[in-house]
Amino acid sequence: MANLQDPRLTDTSGFPDPVYKETVLRPLFDGAKTHHVAAFGAIDRAHLVMLAETGILTPEQAGKIAVARAALDDEIDPATLVYTGEVEDYFFLVEKELKVRVGAELGGRLHTARSRNDIDHTLFKLGLRARLNVLIGQAIALHGAIVKKAEAEADTLIVAYTHGQPAQPSTLGHYLSAMAEVLARDIQRLFEAYRIVNLSPMGAAAITTSGFPINRERVAELLGFAAPLQNSYSCIAGVDYITSTYSAIELLFLHLGRPIQDLQFWTSFEVGQIYVPNALVQISSIMPQKRNPVPIEHLRHLASQTVGRAHTMLTIMHNTPFTDMNDSEGETQETGYQAFATAARVLELLTALIAQISVDPARVANNIRRSCITITELADSVVRREGLSFREGHEIAAAVAKAVVAAQGDLGTDGYAPFLDAFRHATGRDPEIDAAAFAEITSPEYFVAVRDRTGGPAPAAMAKAIAGYKTQNAAFAADLETFIATQAAADAQLATAFNLLKEAA
Repeated sequence: MANLQDPRLTDTSGFPDPVYKETVLRPLFDGAKTHHVAAFGAIDRAHLVMLAETGILTPEQAGKIAVARAALDDEIDPATLVYTGEVEDYFFLVEKELKVRVGAELGGRLHTARSRNDIDHTLFKLGLRARLNVLIGQAIALHGAIVKKAEAEADTLIVAYTHGQPAQPSTLGHYLSAMAEVLARDIQRLFEAYRIVNLSPMGAAAITTSGFPINRERVAELLGFAAPLQNSYSCIAGVDYITSTYSAIELLFLHLGRPIQDLQFWTSFEVGQIYVPNALVQISSIMPQKRNPVPIEHLRHLASQTVGRAHTMLTIMHNTPFTDMNDSEGETQETGYQAFATAARVLELLTALIAQISVDPARVANNIRRSCITITELADSVVRREGLSFREGHEIAAAVAKAVVAAQGDLGTDGYAPFLDAFRHATGRDPEIDAAAFAEITSPEYFVAVRDRTGGPAPAAMAKAIAGYKTQNAAFAADLETFIATQAAADAQLATAFNLLKEAA
């Protein structure tokens, strides 16, 4: 006959199982002691101050706990802690040590009206917020460096490519300005993620808040959050603060990877329009002629690593239940921190590289000559000066380009005779455009100068755009400074309130 006895009545196993201890509990403990000690301490302090201010704890009780909690930080070096299995996790270790100092009854009162659920999401948010502060600052610095370089290179001609082929003349400043615009939108996404992160879950407790008269707004204030999250279920179930953060990071580095790839192409021997200085070039171990701009390769793979790590966070969140769950906690958060680590390296290195690259004007001039990329302006000028339709002008210009390329000539000096033939063939008359005008029209300088519409590479349009980018960069920096100052003020307020508790003990 089958044994129908309830296993709960016969289970003699002791927690933790050795395998569970080594595969789950120890890694979680080590991660907490490495990444979350400071945030957990701040949460304890803010919660204790609130318990005292609301009368849930007496001043004497709160004071004794405050003295003991401060002593823990002074007496225990988290780096030296070794997980033994005596307690489940770092939270219970702190509570155990607190009880040793003030007694089990009083030591257990700090946890009144809270849960590891709201504690965990709060300390994860504090960890993300601190990292976002640094990341946003680095992104703003890169944006500033790009804008500065764009202004300095506003008149520096380059070949602009489409579909991997020479397309039109532009300037390095115009190209970098496009890069700055995309980066600015990515910075705005980071700020929006920051605002989502910057709402406090504390006070949700396990799910539904508490019957104690807690003050969630006060805890949010002491921890530097903008406000408490409104719905308590959302506090412990919502992971959009994670997905918004890593979505913004993924997009930022996906977008940066594209101009990084251009830099790799533009520094190749065959193109060679961008020069990387010796300080950022490595040599071959066997081929003495080699100049390898490998920082660009490192930028490319580190940007890709960042994209991959950020996307991993989104994948982990996919199809998880809408509740508090381990999928979004400890080890997952540490996985995300790796994205911040590689992100920082990319932003710092790319900022340095952008400041130091230069254009090889001889290579640019030769590539422009070989590719006939000013021919678009010839078609446009024929329309404007000769009164033809765009299609007629385009066909004339195409015939000229074909003839010049076949002869391996220079459009400005060798293209006028083919132009006369093509124009006469198309219209039955001679053009008003003479050889001197033709040479001017087909020069890259003229090509850029006449494109003075909003967003174009001409000097006036570029000057207006760069002024706007500078203003935007200053606004970004001011917003970040406000966030950081708010947190610093909250830290000071929390320290003062906590010290008052200790003094009253």
